[in-house]
This record gives sequence, structure tokens and C-alpha cells, in this order.
Amino acid sequence: MTTDPTAQAISELKNLLGERLSTGESIREMHGRDEAYSAPALPDAVAFPETTEEVSGIMKICSRHAVPAVPFGIGTSLEGHVIPIHGGISVDTSRMNRILEIHESDLDAVVQPGVSRTQLNDELRATGLMFTVDPGADATLGGMAATRASGTNTVRYGTMRENVLSLEVVLPDGTIIETGSRSRKSSAGYDLTHLFVGSEGTLGIITRLTVRLFGQPDTILAATCSFETVDYAVNAVIMAIQMGIPMARIELLDEVQMKGMNIFNPDLSLPEKPHLFLEFHGSDTGVKEQVEMFESVGEEFGVSGLQWATNAEDRNRLWTARHNAYYAGKSLRKSCEGLITDCCVPISALSECISQSKKMAAESGMIAPIVGHVGDGNFHLMILVDPNDPDELTRAKSLASEVNKLALSFGGTVTGEHGVGIGKKRYMEEEHGAAYAIMATLKRAIDPKNIMNPGKTVEVHL
Repeated sequence: MTTDPTAQAISELKNLLGERLSTGESIREMHGRDEAYSAPALPDAVAFPETTEEVSGIMKICSRHAVPAVPFGIGTSLEGHVIPIHGGISVDTSRMNRILEIHESDLDAVVQPGVSRTQLNDELRATGLMFTVDPGADATLGGMAATRASGTNTVRYGTMRENVLSLEVVLPDGTIIETGSRSRKSSAGYDLTHLFVGSEGTLGIITRLTVRLFGQPDTILAATCSFETVDYAVNAVIMAIQMGIPMARIELLDEVQMKGMNIFNPDLSLPEKPHLFLEFHGSDTGVKEQVEMFESVGEEFGVSGLQWATNAEDRNRLWTARHNAYYAGKSLRKSCEGLITDCCVPISALSECISQSKKMAAESGMIAPIVGHVGDGNFHLMILVDPNDPDELTRAKSLASEVNKLALSFGGTVTGEHGVGIGKKRYMEEEHGAAYAIMATLKRAIDPKNIMNPGKTVEVHL
């Protein structure tokens, strides 16, 4: 009689981890979904390692029995990345949450993958340093690296791609590798660090990160302002970027989104017009110059309602509202779910792409508020759907597909920051052409048994 390989793997994992290997239904359900509108799928078991060596042991067992392993951070991903669609073991890194080293002079920190961005910044507060990648959700740094996350600060400080210096990774067969060093540059061989940044757990499990830090600015000034049309708001951003104004944050919220913002945040009370949420960092003199330059740009496009937030409390209230834009959008329609697009286009094409996307949404009859990190050409439609109406879901998916193809026609991408996961895999060949086959070649070389988060990002046929 042949022993079931998954059952055998679970038995061996139980010996390795003891009570930190769970087969309980409630734990499995928590690890069978993320924030995406994707069908849940339960893992067969959930492992809670505490060391790199334990992760290596988990992968050796999974490799020996050809059982899938799916890394899990905190579950805030938006494209079904952590859903174990082929079952297997969910590897939850939440207990690997120590800040190992902070090198103030070198402006870097070494952390375990379960450290969250707010946890790191709380630890850094007294040092005068900060970690800048801010995706909104209090995601883990391991998950942020795996999805190549970005957020509101990207226009000035970059994405996880620019802010990860090196990684420790456990490969599918349990081998532990270092992808680089703490030096700021190297010409020594292939750039393995950036192969794993954005690999979405399909090539290995990140167990340690060295991340870049920045000094906290002397002066921070935030603001909101409104425009009569989205085109005017976007064109103001484009001109500001072209003039070289070093703004730290430039966020667009259209008139539909602003209606939801006021419903969800009753103390906000902003006009239901397209808005920019802005933030400026630097010295007192530098911020003053940035503000004056932006005001002159805004005047060319009919800016109005310019309101400044100078103290930390007001700034935090403003950016908390922005980070809760997903829930604010959902407040526009009761008992709805949000199907989110994540396009990014060259900055010169942004105005036209958003304009055409809004026209498509209107023609579809769907409510689809728009928000975006427009300083780097990234915008999102949140298409509100009744989860119990199959016809409406079909129309929403059709609209999302049209917007994705529109972005590609402008030389853009279907995902600027959320990643591929399950939801965007269908567009990869159209976006990448022959290069997509190279990704499959890399996947097969590193993961010949196809056990690392199978079915995500790239299609592999063994």
C-alpha cells in the first residue's frame, strides 16, 4: 500500500515542529485566503517556523515528498498570492519577527521576514532613521520583498526593488543561500537579490533581509488640493515631476473616491472633486521652495481648496484616510466586494490612460472609484461588485481586462505593485512576450519539482 505523500510529509513536519505544525480547520482557513477577491483554498497544514534552519528542514521534507509549500506573511496581498490552490503546506513566517541589526552609520537594517514596516519604524524612531516603503497595509517585509511592493512614498524613495540590499533565501530543496552583501553596489556575478525580489514565493522562502534606511527629514508638510477634472490634477502632477520638484508623496483620488472618503471619514469633509494628497520632505528652506513651486504649477491647472497639515497629528489623520481608501471605496455600496486593477504607465501617458479608463467604467455601468500613486504612473480602479451576482462579476472582470490591455497599449504594465499571483497571470505572456518563457526556464531550474507556490506568476508544465 502506497503512503500518501502529503500525510507522510505532515507526519515528518510534526516531528520537526511539534505544536507549531497545525492541521486545525480554523488555522487552515486563515491561511487559505488573502485580501483578494479570489476563491479560497485550504492548505493541508500550516507550519510556524522560528529559524532559518527550521524553514530549511520544512523545505527538505516538502521536496522529498513533492508536496507544495506556500510562504505566508500576514495575508494582505491582493492577487491571491498566498492561496494554496494545490494544497500542501502553508509556511507562516510570522514568528520570525526579530530586528537583528541596525547599522545607523551605514543606513541599513537586517531583519527577519515577519517584521512589519511599522514595527521596524517604531524601533528606528529614536535613531533619526526611517524605512520608507509604505504599501498602506501593515505588511511584513518578507511579503513586501516577495511581491516587490511599493506605495505612497515611491515617487521619492523607490520600491522594495531599490530598498532591499541583500537576502537570505531557502531554496525548494532546503539549501540556504545569501544573495548579496551589505555593500551598496557590486559587480560580482548575477544579481540574485533582485531575482528573488518580486518572485512571489515561487523560487524560495525569504528568511532574512538587509534593507535600506533613510534619515528622517527635518521638515514634513502635507496638503490636500482639488481640481475640476482628473485631467487637470494628473497634468499638474506631470508638470511637477518634469520640473524636478522632489515631492515625497503624490496621491490622486477621483471624485467618486472622494465621495467614499467623506462617507468613511466623516471628519474629512472635502469637496467631492478630484484631489491630490501631497507631502513634502526636506529642510525648512527646501520644503518652502517645493511648496512655492507646486503652488505655481497648481495655479496653471485651476487648483483650489489647498489645505496644509503641518503637525504630525493632522498628517497622520490625512494619510490614515488615504491608506483606508479601499474601505472608503467599499462604503459607496453596501455588501459589495472590490475587484482592483493595478496598472502603471509612463508618466506622459497617465492622463490619457486614466481618462479612457473612467470612460470604460462609465460605459460598463459599474461604480469604480480611482486612486493612484500618480507620481510614478500607477493607478487603481476598485470595481464594486455584488459577490452574489455572477453576471455583475463577469462585467467587472471584463472591465478590468479592458483597462489592463489599455495600459499595455500605452507601454505600461498590468501590475505596478500588487504583483501577479493568480489574478494577473493571464496577462503575462502578452506583456512579456518571449521573456515570459525565460521566467519559466528559471522556475524549472530552481524548482524542478514545482513545489514552491505552484500555479502562481508563471505557468510551468513538468
